[in-house]
Amino acid sequence: MTKTSKTKRILKIIGGVIIFFTLPSLLFFGFLYLRYDEDLPTGKQGEEAEKLAQKMTKALNISAYKNTDYIEWSFKGSHHYKWYKSEEKCHVSWDKMRVVLNFSDIDASKVFAGDIEYNGEQKHEYILKAEKYFNNDSFWLVAPYKVFDQGVERRLVVDQDGKKSLLVTYTRGGSTPGDSYLWHLDDSGKPKSFQMWVDILPIGGLEATWQDWMTTESGAKLPTNHKLLVFNLEITNISSAQ
Repeated sequence: MTKTSKTKRILKIIGGVIIFFTLPSLLFFGFLYLRYDEDLPTGKQGEEAEKLAQKMTKALNISAYKNTDYIEWSFKGSHHYKWYKSEEKCHVSWDKMRVVLNFSDIDASKVFAGDIEYNGEQKHEYILKAEKYFNNDSFWLVAPYKVFDQGVERRLVVDQDGKKSLLVTYTRGGSTPGDSYLWHLDDSGKPKSFQMWVDILPIGGLEATWQDWMTTESGAKLPTNHKLLVFNLEITNISSAQ
């Protein structure tokens, strides 16, 4: 076999391997796109939207949440948090790393490798990673309480059956400003699920459940599980204090 023939054969094998691994992924993505992708619905701002948002937060006891000063939880068993709200700090731990985020001055955050403070070249990267983890994972815990944050727009969406849902758009803040969520509520106002139109997902309108709610020691109600397609996003080790 000549050198040219060997090269062609190797390239053919490599091409076959790439197709073998990418084609199923492309087909799966195509199925998901056709099955779930939806356009962002239009909604109406105003009194009705505000009332629905208030009904949701009241059903979850927002006053108890506001009076909650400390929340501890684990997200998917791999990211661990101790959030001191009044101090504007959160201890974020994963693997052998721990970052004490200082939200009032992010550059003043501290990084620890085990029990030893780390001030190496990657310190800033660890801080940014911890901040990104917090923004994502805390949202899956307390998002319903954030619908009245600054920069949040609320709209009422009514479907063909007359069912009312709350469309929430974050115009600023967090890791991905501009994301929108359509909250589906039960009769009491408690969230059952939301659909997402977010920058990190190429499919608009994917739905995730908000379920298995628990009432914490401080009286706030928090979810312990979400189902997104075939995935479970479990939240464990939840505790809180005023």
